[in-house]
Amino acid sequence: MRPTKLLTNNKPIVFRRALPEDAEPLLEFAGRTYYETFAPLNTSPNMQAYMTTAFNPAQFKKEFEDPQATFLVAEIDSKLAGYAKLLEGEAPQCVTGDAPIELVRFYIDVPWQGSGLASALMEECLDVARQEGFKTVYLGVWEKNERAKAFYRKWEFERVGQHIFHMGDDPQVDWWMMRRVSL
Repeated sequence: MRPTKLLTNNKPIVFRRALPEDAEPLLEFAGRTYYETFAPLNTSPNMQAYMTTAFNPAQFKKEFEDPQATFLVAEIDSKLAGYAKLLEGEAPQCVTGDAPIELVRFYIDVPWQGSGLASALMEECLDVARQEGFKTVYLGVWEKNERAKAFYRKWEFERVGQHIFHMGDDPQVDWWMMRRVSL
């Protein structure tokens, strides 16, 4: 992958596909950033129930080794600063764009939020999707995650439907959003 520059401080970002040796540090990063994002808005038992199933080593290894998954990492100063997961597969019916791929995870470490890294990582995701022949990117975002919804709208994702996401015993509404890879 190619390096780019952060808008706020000109530190280079290195984007690359995750390697097998990234699995353990990526699991820690993924669990931590997920928890930091959603724990303030959910009960402790529901967070624990979800974290136990989604971020355990066996489950993460299965996802990491899935040939339909692409994990992209963003490094600054040789340290993990963000990551995204793209996943090939059948899209929900409301996703009507051609050749879709799902953006399943998209997280930036707290120190780098607001730095321009999220936009650079989104650009990288769209570039990878384009290079692999996908024409549509779609994602699910919690209806209460206002910051993420605003970011995706900025990137011209449009709401096309919704589905239920279970956070422990709490059925939450996630929006399906999509956009063409090239606008």
